[in-house]
Amino acid sequence: MNRNWMKVFVAAFLEIFWVIGLTHAYDFWTWTGTVICIIVSNYLMITAAQVLPAGTVYAIFVGLGTAGTVIAGFLFFGEAFKWEKVILITTLLAGVMGLKLVTPDKAEKGAES
Repeated sequence: MNRNWMKVFVAAFLEIFWVIGLTHAYDFWTWTGTVICIIVSNYLMITAAQVLPAGTVYAIFVGLGTAGTVIAGFLFFGEAFKWEKVILITTLLAGVMGLKLVTPDKAEKGAES
């Protein structure tokens, strides 16, 4: 896996934190952390999308972020566990993994990889 795909995965991981922060931030420091996560997450996604196919990058970013946010809700915030959600998240993750598998890793000529 190349550096640009790692940027996408880190960006998606940070997306989980900023989405949680938008709901649970309550003071200067939690809002500051949320804003920093938003900026870094979007920067990483945008720089990866300059080299990799933008549609695939965005789909993976949003899919992993959504799945992670729902799982965090189950584990940390007392959200009701429903098998329907688990099945739908699993379907979403299967689609995201499928996109990654069918997208070539090779960067465009002259682009950084």
